[in-house]
Order: sequence, then structure tokens, then C-alpha cells
Amino acid sequence: MNAVRPRAPFAYSHPAHAIALGFGAGLVPGAPGTAGTLLAWPIGWWLHGLHPLALAPLLGVLFLIGVWACGVTGRHLGASDHGAMVWDEVVAFLLIVSLLPQSLAWQAAGFVLFRAFDIVKPPPIRWLERRYRDGFGVMIDDVVAAAYALLVLALVKRLAL
Repeated sequence: MNAVRPRAPFAYSHPAHAIALGFGAGLVPGAPGTAGTLLAWPIGWWLHGLHPLALAPLLGVLFLIGVWACGVTGRHLGASDHGAMVWDEVVAFLLIVSLLPQSLAWQAAGFVLFRAFDIVKPPPIRWLERRYRDGFGVMIDDVVAAAYALLVLALVKRLAL
């Protein structure tokens, strides 16, 4: 349950809050996870040109920053995985959008699949979410949802094209 609904002053009262709340994307009422995912889309297009040897460490650092930021922000909000925390969606979708072809069809398919896996939480995503109740737990379940989306798209490409 989300203990406190954050507002803009909270979002910018601590660097961890600004990051965890996606620099305000998490304040969008009704669909903060979708807003966080949308925030990642143009950033991912920009990262698309990076060599995988540069991209992997960058995403690793962003993941670790998210573990810290979501851990701090979750404690301050009184909910370890508050819905307004969207850095997990940002980092996970950055992985997807930076690896997929830059065509709108592939990117949109990645978006829809990622959001579906993030919402439905098939095994082991829900288990990970329950097992790890801190910043790591907030971040890891979305990375697995991103992996599922990439796996489905790789299968589609392999089998259908």
C-alpha cells in the first residue's frame, strides 16, 4: 500500500527522491510506471549508438543508483515499492530500447511487452518483488520484465522474420 502520495516538493527535497521518482514522471496520476517508461524512450534512442561495452557498465551504474535511490525514497515514503518510484521502469526500458532496432514497430512492441510483463508479473517476477523489499527488489523485478520482453521479441524475430 502506498503510505504517502508524494508531491513535487518531496520529489526534489533529496537527490534520491528526484531519481527514484523519475525527475517528476512518477508524480503522474494514474499511470506513473507508464510515464517512467515513456521517459526512458528518448533517452534510450540516444543511447542506441553506444557500443555494448559502454552500454552495459552505464546501465549497471544506473541500476546501482536506482537501488540506492529507491531504497532511500521507499523508506521516506513508508512503502518499499511505492508506485511513484519509476526509476526501475526507466532503467529497465533503457535496456530494451537501446537494444532493439530503432523502428517504431519494434520499439512500440518492446514498450507494450515490457509494460505487460511489469504489470502481470509472471514467475519469478512476483517472487522477486516479495523476496526483496528494498531498493534491489524494486529494481530487479523490472529488469526481469525487460528480459522477458526482449526474449519474446527475439523469438518473434527468429520465428516470424
